[in-house]
Amino acid sequence: MSGGRSVAAVTDATFDLAPGECLVLVGESGCGKSVLASALLGLLPGNAEATGTAHLADAHGPTDLLAASEAELARSVRGRRIGLIPQSPAAHLTPVRTVRSQLEETVRELAGTPRGPELRAAAERTAERAAFPADHLDRHPHQLSGGLAQRAAAALALSGDAPLLLADEPTTGLDRDLVDRTVDELRRHLATPSQPDPSAPADAGRALLMITHDLRAAERIADRVAVMYAGRIVELADARRFFGTPGPRHPYARGLLDALPDRAFTPIPGMPPELGDLPAGCAFAARCDRATDTCATLPAPRDGVACHHPLPPAGPVPPERES
Repeated sequence: MSGGRSVAAVTDATFDLAPGECLVLVGESGCGKSVLASALLGLLPGNAEATGTAHLADAHGPTDLLAASEAELARSVRGRRIGLIPQSPAAHLTPVRTVRSQLEETVRELAGTPRGPELRAAAERTAERAAFPADHLDRHPHQLSGGLAQRAAAALALSGDAPLLLADEPTTGLDRDLVDRTVDELRRHLATPSQPDPSAPADAGRALLMITHDLRAAERIADRVAVMYAGRIVELADARRFFGTPGPRHPYARGLLDALPDRAFTPIPGMPPELGDLPAGCAFAARCDRATDTCATLPAPRDGVACHHPLPPAGPVPPERES
């Protein structure tokens, strides 16, 4: 950045994602979720640097996304091997063309469907998968509400049937019924084999990395949950254990759930730190009622939790012993 400063937007992010699996990434705005997704597709701004490895292994063979050239990413990765539902769909739609023309172009390019009635029908089927109304296909992006633009972007992402789908806030601007329908369609997309070969193994489905603030949607679709705070993954847990018993172990992750209206409805005190001015130790310590002097050092992940004082598992209160 200016003056020679740098900001570590995402640090030491380590996870894997198997075919047929959904990993949901949650955390407050500005914690690095979208930056992580952009890094995987080579969409970071020119002043950004990405180090490490990000291995994509599918029927096309292994690829290190962070080492791939822009030409390779544009020609053979984006859309074909990794689909993207962007966080700001209106900025990714061409303003002077109708949704139908953009969807038909994408289906023709990615699926090889020839022009004509077959292409028109394929585009309409893809729109229906994303709950985009057929009577809005001939409208331009500026004629769409935020929710409709979101569904148009989802339809474009689904049209390529990519083995890996990155969905960055795919339910923004949707009412609850459409949220549920969208995540259910993403779940169906996830379970479908990425290769129509009948000899493919049973687990040869697609994978989904979903970024969301909607914890109810996350609970509906996730197999695992990764919680980010100040650029780091602080907890990685099985979704059933995370949303049920024993519950989150990291104090911040527990706070996210406790802030929900249908739970304790208790806000997390304080504000997240600036990524350009992070403390040397635990970034959550200033907001945590469990913090001690030990938190002045950075906690290493252990059993899926990066915390010096993880919470004990929550569960049913044991019955009192009879005297």
